[in-house]
Amino acid sequence: MKHSIKNQFAMFFFVLLALMIVSFWAANTLLLGDFYASSKKNSLLLAYREINSNASEGNIRSEDFSVTFEKIAARYNLEILILDSDTKTILSTVRDNRSLSDRLLGYFFRGPAKADTLYEGKDLYIQRSFDEHMNMEFMELWGLLTNNNMIYMRTPIESIQDSVRIANRFLLYVGIAVIMVGIVLSGIFAGKVTKPIMKLADISERMARLDFDVKYDEKDRRDEIGILGRSMNRMSENLEQTISELKAANNELQLDNERKTEIDEMRREFLSNVSHELKTPIAVIQGYAEGLKDCVNDDDGSRDYYCEVIMDEAAKMNRMVQQLLMLDQLESGRDQVSFERFDLMEMIAECVAADEILLKQNGIRVNISPAKPVYVWSDPMRVEQVINNYLSNAIHYAANEKVIDITTEESGPKIRLKVFNTGEAIPEEALAHLWTKFYKVDKARTREYGGSGIGLSIVKAIAESLHQEYGVNNYDNGVAFWFDMDRDAPEEKGSYETGENQNVGNNEEGSS
Repeated sequence: MKHSIKNQFAMFFFVLLALMIVSFWAANTLLLGDFYASSKKNSLLLAYREINSNASEGNIRSEDFSVTFEKIAARYNLEILILDSDTKTILSTVRDNRSLSDRLLGYFFRGPAKADTLYEGKDLYIQRSFDEHMNMEFMELWGLLTNNNMIYMRTPIESIQDSVRIANRFLLYVGIAVIMVGIVLSGIFAGKVTKPIMKLADISERMARLDFDVKYDEKDRRDEIGILGRSMNRMSENLEQTISELKAANNELQLDNERKTEIDEMRREFLSNVSHELKTPIAVIQGYAEGLKDCVNDDDGSRDYYCEVIMDEAAKMNRMVQQLLMLDQLESGRDQVSFERFDLMEMIAECVAADEILLKQNGIRVNISPAKPVYVWSDPMRVEQVINNYLSNAIHYAANEKVIDITTEESGPKIRLKVFNTGEAIPEEALAHLWTKFYKVDKARTREYGGSGIGLSIVKAIAESLHQEYGVNNYDNGVAFWFDMDRDAPEEKGSYETGENQNVGNNEEGSS
């Protein structure tokens, strides 16, 4: 790789080592001489202070100090001479101290050379000088002790420049070897670092492609790479879970959007159907009302006829509004359901009796069986609505023999009410829509008897609120609508709470 971390590591170590070697070389060349001179000057000062301390205490001529004097000279590699005020030698580290004595007295008579002075204190000087007799350079200290004895010390200054050249040559050889070894070691080290990094990069690449099965398996590593690998494993698990949740949320959102679209469509269709159903009676009422106002017919019989038409159309509108309100209550779950045990056959007989005039007008014969009481556990008012809707539907669609058979059948814990009427079968394509609001198989005939297309939708809503099954079956000679009820009260409390709609099983669903 052009920008590989391995190559960057190698280059970094190479540059670092080179800078260190150059820095050492520069320090040797520029600073080593001054550092060496400073060290020598400090050695002279330390030796002087130790000797001066003993001189101030009056111990300079004692035997114990003679031993200390020799140790000081050996420790700091010094030549030391101490003279009294009469220039007589008190202590000396050299046998022939004449040359040292001459140099000391010469300095006292001539004074220090300012150009060579490195330190100047009260009656104390440190300077550099060259001894031509010995052909060597020295650093000298001369001056007075606190007891007014004269002191002279010197130490040779070796050729620091030769030492610097030798050290730099040695540093160059060592530096080249260190750089070579450093490059090799940095390459090996960088390889160990970059190998798991490349593995982590491959894992992240596969994670970017939503492959969360790959994991970092070096879990025993305790360094930063191990921490990063374990973090990537946790990130992979969290991402997988989050993406799954997002997918589920997205699917749910799509379903919500579809339901919203479906509800909006149903709302538009509902408004259109209601507007269509109310348009005709409103127009009739308006027309006849205007006729009455304009006195189109002055006789009492015509006015009564106009009023009856208006009242009839208003009753239809009121009936449809009441049915819509009832349907809304049932579908929204706001309708209160009251269960009790009652005789279903007695209720059927009462509903048939209420429609006796209409049955006679249409020449329809009604058969009810069985003749004995059949008790069910349900909401009487809702069941009565189902019977009336089925019976009304059967009356208006009865044909041929014009027979309506109302029967009940026992099936385990259920009682099935079946209302059959002779006539034409319902078209297969219409069966799926029978239970839909405002759907009419024969619109002209439905309008003729004043149907609104809501009756079977109410039956569906009642069945779902009671958690019962309902349906319709075609026969060769007619159609039968049916509705299930419980024969006995349920044992488990709350079994009739509002819930999801029951499936109708093998039923053919729709509305006429």
